[in-house]
Amino acid sequence: MKSFFKKIIVSILTLEARAVLRKYKPKIVAITGSVGKTSTKDAVYAILSSHFYTRKSYKSFNSEIGVPLTILGLPNGWNNPILWLRNIFRGFLLCIPSTSYRLLTTNYPDWLVLEVGADRPGDIENLSKWLKPDAAIVTRFGKVPVHVEFFPSQQEVIREKSFLVQALKDGGTLFLNNDDEDVRAMEKIKRTSSVVSWGIESEVDFQASNFEFAYEEKDDKEVPSGIMFRVNYKGNSVPITVSGTLGRQQVYPVLAALAFGGSMGFNMVEMSEIMAGHKTAPGRMRLLQGVKHTTIIDDTYNSSPVALKEALRALKEIELKNKPRAKLKAKKIAVLGDMLELGKYSGEEHQKAGAEAKESCDILVTVGVRARNIALGAMSNGMDEKNIFQFDTSTEASKPVEDLLKEGDIVLVKGSQGVRMEKIVEEIMAYPEQKEELLVRQEAEWQRK
Repeated sequence: MKSFFKKIIVSILTLEARAVLRKYKPKIVAITGSVGKTSTKDAVYAILSSHFYTRKSYKSFNSEIGVPLTILGLPNGWNNPILWLRNIFRGFLLCIPSTSYRLLTTNYPDWLVLEVGADRPGDIENLSKWLKPDAAIVTRFGKVPVHVEFFPSQQEVIREKSFLVQALKDGGTLFLNNDDEDVRAMEKIKRTSSVVSWGIESEVDFQASNFEFAYEEKDDKEVPSGIMFRVNYKGNSVPITVSGTLGRQQVYPVLAALAFGGSMGFNMVEMSEIMAGHKTAPGRMRLLQGVKHTTIIDDTYNSSPVALKEALRALKEIELKNKPRAKLKAKKIAVLGDMLELGKYSGEEHQKAGAEAKESCDILVTVGVRARNIALGAMSNGMDEKNIFQFDTSTEASKPVEDLLKEGDIVLVKGSQGVRMEKIVEEIMAYPEQKEELLVRQEAEWQRK
């Protein structure tokens, strides 16, 4: 019954969203991929909103219901039927011709930045029947994409995402991450569009180079504070600094945003200044101050094999610089939860993550039944069992993780959203009173789950 009502709500909101697009005719940039969609959406919005009235998907509103809600500018009704009825009524008002009633006139955005995801076959195919973007951005897939559980194969996931590229308007622009061969292959899908590429590893229109971590002085020691790199394009080179986050994976959203802005004719130096003030969304490799003068890398929004590999790579590359009088050597700690929705790949991918963790951290903490294979993978590759701690839930792990921390330690916390790893970050962050601002899933509905 609940599923039946959801279908009715989705159908009504979709009809309203289509009517609103016909009425206001905004330009649309749609973003898909398996990794980095939200970060890319936020970066593109930061650039675009400095020039035009722009709306972006709220948080990760990227589903068959999230996309219409963004177009209509409406909130999630969660499980409240009154809120959904209110949403439907407000959506109806947006569809009424402005001349019908003066009070119904509204200023609608010039641009929409939409995140488009797929949990099941048909999700994007259905959206692409009516959503026709002016620009499409494809981020990254990886060899084992997230959300593969309900698809028969990796290629079926990629095929589903390709429907968005097919929906691109003739004469539109396709933006592709050239470092991912499956993304690169999408250039052949839409022959009537122009293509702009970006990447780190290959020669592209917008290429990042000279990547390094930025550090700052705090409590008589140097701690990581962000990332620095250069963007090379058309014979020019511009330095980029992004504060409060770590990892090469954070370069890609910035590159996508700069490539998009560059295609619009925006000034590259001005865009670099916008990126310098841009903050990544909560739970995406976000740097937070921890208890006992420690540093947290909060990557608790979600997890997948490719994203976890990059997070562990960042942890490995951090330089730990101890105080001269420090009695204990600072440690690198990885707190890793289950990666969900991997289907038949689950066991193997968790064990691979364990092998990578062994090379990246001094202490490994796993959370969840599937994550036991991370511990197994680490031990199989030579990590001492005394440095591995296993728990079934994030609530169970929170206090023991805090007890493990010593001054100067760096702790990475990551897992799929169903494992609720942000509960561990809340326990070990220096200022838990700021959790609603700094952490993911702080809404009342999530707190009741």
